Amino acid sequence: MSRVPGWLGRLGAGLTEMSEQWNERRAEAEREREASESLAGPGEHVPPPPDYAPDVPARPDPASAVPWGVRVAAEAGWRLLVLAGTLWVLMRVISAVQLVVLAFVSALLITALLQPTVGRLRRLGVPRGPATAMTAILGFVVMGLIGWFVTWQVMENIDDLSGQIQNGIDELRNWLLNSPFHVTDKQINEIAKNLREAVGANTDQITSAGLEGVTVVVEALTGILLAVFSTLFLLYDGKRIWEWTLRLVPAAARPGMAGAGPAAWRTLTAYVRGTVIVALIDAIFIGLGIYFLDVPMAVPLAVFIFLFAFIPLVGAVVSGALAVVVALVTQGVFTAVMTLVVVLAVQQIEGHILQPFILGRAVRVHPLAVVLSVAAGGMVAGIGGAVVAVPLVAVTNTVAGYLREYSRKSALRHAARPREATPVGATQQPAPSESLSE
Repeated sequence: MSRVPGWLGRLGAGLTEMSEQWNERRAEAEREREASESLAGPGEHVPPPPDYAPDVPARPDPASAVPWGVRVAAEAGWRLLVLAGTLWVLMRVISAVQLVVLAFVSALLITALLQPTVGRLRRLGVPRGPATAMTAILGFVVMGLIGWFVTWQVMENIDDLSGQIQNGIDELRNWLLNSPFHVTDKQINEIAKNLREAVGANTDQITSAGLEGVTVVVEALTGILLAVFSTLFLLYDGKRIWEWTLRLVPAAARPGMAGAGPAAWRTLTAYVRGTVIVALIDAIFIGLGIYFLDVPMAVPLAVFIFLFAFIPLVGAVVSGALAVVVALVTQGVFTAVMTLVVVLAVQQIEGHILQPFILGRAVRVHPLAVVLSVAAGGMVAGIGGAVVAVPLVAVTNTVAGYLREYSRKSALRHAARPREATPVGATQQPAPSESLSE
């Protein structure tokens, strides 16, 4: 009897130990199940991998898996897309207010031409108001007289010119019939017939264009008035306008812009002065040449050459071609050839001597940039855009160059400054040395 309780005790102890081990295994399995459910999400159960499963290496970071060149291209690409979108929105806004923009830019160009006169009058002791009024009145009177003179000359000579053109067409037809190009009378009549049919087919469009001329005149008068008022205020109050504009610039970039503005204004003034002088020389010498060749309306053609000279490269070609065509249809082939020689000679002297000497290093724009800017300006805003494209590119080039040099000098100055020097926040901001008006 004494040995039975001992045996039962050992059995009970074994069962108790087995129960504890079973509880531990069940608790461990429960913990593994909870962990797998937390990774897989609710409603899913992922069993733990077996002991014999191979080790799976961790996947690399996606950024490090993309090649460096692709990452650079992607970074540059989205920034270019943002810039392109910004430019597109800006061009849409400019197109919506195209008349206002062209009027203000024209006022800037006129101000750059007239502002030195206001400065001289101020230095002579004339108050700002009378100096501005005298300069503006004189400038606009001169421009108005030029426009009236051109219109008067054209109206005075239009009857004689039409008869000379008819005679010139007959002479040109006879020259083509006797020329080595083997042009027949039938071919000439066919060309004339096609021209008449083209004009007849587009009669409705021509009529609508004539009706739209009233709207064009109204817009032109509105633009002229806006340009006149803008010029007056820029001449009189240009300094305060520039100081107010600087307040719109972030404080960190304000010192650089305070110096870039006067540099851009000097470039614009040099461009306008140089262009006026070169255009005047072109008009005088080409006008004298076609006058001595007995080409009709020599003076109006000279004025057209002066005006078209404000469109770089393209304007000279158009005005020269106009003079050659008038000489061809009125005086014949020989006079047209001599007119072409005069135009090319004056333009070569202008391009290789006058422009480098007059403009100097103030306006440095590559000819390719000139051609592309004139084409883009003409596509966006017509003749007005072609006129303002080159000065805009020249001013942008000056501003970019100045800011680049300013950043380089600022970096060198901060690198050379000792640590005990004045803190960065105490740097004084340079005031603008020049403005739109003195």
